[in-house]
Amino acid sequence: MEAAPALGAWSNFFVMTGSSAAALTGLMFVVTSLIRDREDVSGEGVGTFSTPTVVHFGCVLLLSAVLLAPWHALWHPAIGAGIIGLYGLGHAVRAIVLARRMNTYVPDVEDWIWFAMMPLAGYAAVLAGALVFYRDAWGLFVVSAGILLLMFIGIRNSWDVITYISIFSRDDDR
Repeated sequence: MEAAPALGAWSNFFVMTGSSAAALTGLMFVVTSLIRDREDVSGEGVGTFSTPTVVHFGCVLLLSAVLLAPWHALWHPAIGAGIIGLYGLGHAVRAIVLARRMNTYVPDVEDWIWFAMMPLAGYAAVLAGALVFYRDAWGLFVVSAGILLLMFIGIRNSWDVITYISIFSRDDDR
């Protein structure tokens, strides 16, 4: 199948998700700069919880850009989406390792679900969809589901981090 018609039908979706991811990434930078001088914020926590959130938004932005490019065959953007999916899986595994090694905070069940398992599912969907859509455009539904999942994870996790930093300090028992 020629790439232009298959991807063209998705252009509004990718413009919306890409621009939203870019705006949300910018907001994360603003919030991070506002809290950087607080004594109760650890670099360990930022690296474990905030950095992956920015990576999720960045991957959504990159995926949207890759899928908006004027490709001549579906396998070209499928390779790009597959690479992004693999990178995201690797980064999600890295975040899990960092969370397990944390000394300043012990992640609870909700943290493991939203900061570990859900990102793995989102990147796995992107990778699985990429493996399918190079042959058949219906795989774009799977990639798009992964994109939306990563967006919602990023929104939820950024809210969780900001709320935690705003309410709790390192000395609290939470």
